[in-house]
Amino acid sequence: MRPVSEIVIRDYRDEDAATTLAVFLDAVTITASADYSAAQIAAWARPAQRSIDGWNEARRRRGTVVAVVDGRVAGFSDVSASGDIDMLFVSPAFARRGVARALMAELESRAMDAGAAGLSADVSITARPFFERVGFAVEAEQHPVIEGIELTNFRMARPLS
Repeated sequence: MRPVSEIVIRDYRDEDAATTLAVFLDAVTITASADYSAAQIAAWARPAQRSIDGWNEARRRRGTVVAVVDGRVAGFSDVSASGDIDMLFVSPAFARRGVARALMAELESRAMDAGAAGLSADVSITARPFFERVGFAVEAEQHPVIEGIELTNFRMARPLS
């Protein structure tokens, strides 16, 4: 697939709640399904336990940004003042088209503006290659347990210049 022509990064709005939740669920259940078992995907996604109101509040609290392509939400992410990325997810319809890279550029800018020394994230097996391509290194392999199911992810970080 070729990159999209224009990716607009903007601040999250309340009306983005359902769409960003759908992007998250699609990214976990479709994109990550190549790297995780069905039981791991079900524990990670937990769609029945995610309310729109709770999701919206979490996204607002985290200062989420949204990537929009042709009027459609293609992905979203966030970064704290200390440089921690909680979520970076791209819709499978826009995978490998520059959306994650555009989001990462925005995160870098926001983290630098906040005075962060670096970026860090807990990264899935699926997302690890992307994070490595943009300069992150693995600090530790982790095995979080969600609803009794063990997953694998990686604590990754990179300095900001």
